[in-house]
Amino acid sequence: MKIGLGLPIDDPALLPSWARRADAGPFSSLGLLDRLVFDNPEPLVALAALAGATSRIRVQTEVLLAPHHGTAMLAKQTATLDRMSGGRFTLGIGVGGREDDCLAAGIDIRRRGRRLDEQMTALRRTWAGEPYGEGVGPIGPVPATPGGPEVLFGGFSPAAIERVGRFGDGFLGAALPPHYMAPLFRDAEAVWEKYDRPGRPRLVAQANVALGPQSTVEQARHTIRAYYDFGGRADHVANGVLTTPEAIREAVEAFGAIGADEVMLYCWSSDTGQIDRLADVLF
Repeated sequence: MKIGLGLPIDDPALLPSWARRADAGPFSSLGLLDRLVFDNPEPLVALAALAGATSRIRVQTEVLLAPHHGTAMLAKQTATLDRMSGGRFTLGIGVGGREDDCLAAGIDIRRRGRRLDEQMTALRRTWAGEPYGEGVGPIGPVPATPGGPEVLFGGFSPAAIERVGRFGDGFLGAALPPHYMAPLFRDAEAVWEKYDRPGRPRLVAQANVALGPQSTVEQARHTIRAYYDFGGRADHVANGVLTTPEAIREAVEAFGAIGADEVMLYCWSSDTGQIDRLADVLF
């Protein structure tokens, strides 16, 4: 099972250092979240810089809120990132649920799911080199990955799981413990079979971690509370952060037991020492 790192968002200038240190170690992927009305870096721009600062490790959005983006430009940006990274890009994608983000993006929050379905049809067609639409030719460049970058859908609703079978390569489950994640993994596998897809979906889990001195833990919890402040669950999520080697090892083992192909350990503190600490704990 692979282990990736979710990148902190509180100091974007430190992200190249995170990427280079992770690239030199045993980790498989670097993930970066997406919000519009928040103090976080824009993920596609940031990951392009990180892909250029690394040579081995994959980069992925976790997850990109696609309905906030124009579809044609999104097709071009994601194909460019996949091409320039040598096929090391994974598009984690979802609908989001923050009213302020939708207002800023100028979209109807009630239509974001239908908009994502329309976007995925257009993205797949564009990545395959077909004309974008009536009277519009192909939008390049051609991705390095045939058919476009790997697509993982995040979310908890039946519609999100259904998209795994319709459009995706796998499922990304965020911020749930293994015993709650297991049914979602099984649902994703069932939808995969429903659409007669070959092989099996890639299953990725995410856990929030903060490993280090108390200042690191408190910084992580502060950032989490700010990020989740909109929904009334901020304290619950912040208190659920894994902060000991034992808790992190147990969670990774439990995710492996339910079929995870990769576990993303999301680091909410910019303390780069966490990279080596997590490597020591898990490898």
